[in-house]
Amino acid sequence: MKPPLRLVVSAAVALAAICLPAASVRGEQRPVNVAMEDQFGNNCQTAAMQGDVVVLVYAGRHGAEAAMELGRRLHTLFHPTADGAAATEWSTQPVVGIAGWPAGQPVPDVQVIPIACVPEVPKALRGMVRRRLKKESPVVPVWLDFEDVMRPSFGMVADEPNVLLIDTRGCCRGTISGHLDEAQFHEVVGLIDGLRKQSLPEIRTASFPAPVVR
Repeated sequence: MKPPLRLVVSAAVALAAICLPAASVRGEQRPVNVAMEDQFGNNCQTAAMQGDVVVLVYAGRHGAEAAMELGRRLHTLFHPTADGAAATEWSTQPVVGIAGWPAGQPVPDVQVIPIACVPEVPKALRGMVRRRLKKESPVVPVWLDFEDVMRPSFGMVADEPNVLLIDTRGCCRGTISGHLDEAQFHEVVGLIDGLRKQSLPEIRTASFPAPVVR
């Protein structure tokens, strides 16, 4: 049986860290701006997505397939109409609402971004990697971590999916590394929804217990 979710409660949000064999877990709050190019040569950065919850799903070469599948599951869960949408419209489907959300208040989106961590690729071969990704993902952007940004900054299990959660203010709220079973996947979904709810000023400024680790 997989170990249970362990909670890290902070003054701004209750953020869970998944404890798995051979998986690294960290929870923290700090402003971040992850910036790199996608396979189309576009400059991308998380700072441009403030107001939404950003979920970066990343892995090394051998964990890429599992990470892409996790990213697809998260995107379609928060954007259910993407399941039957054309490839060109897959990324732009509306996000699900939040129960009890105030009328007239914009609902934060959930931006799920796949990142291919390939720092081992020499500069001379990077064009080949871009071309291959364009064939495999001709519409949906995949960010390319050629400069080894994710591993030293946020932690990484190379052969497993890794998830970095960034809240609506652009702060890092934690990393989750390792395979997720079904129950753990849905707990992560709950965490993401919790970060969406935290964007309301009356919730964000509410009093929370002092930090506790169980």
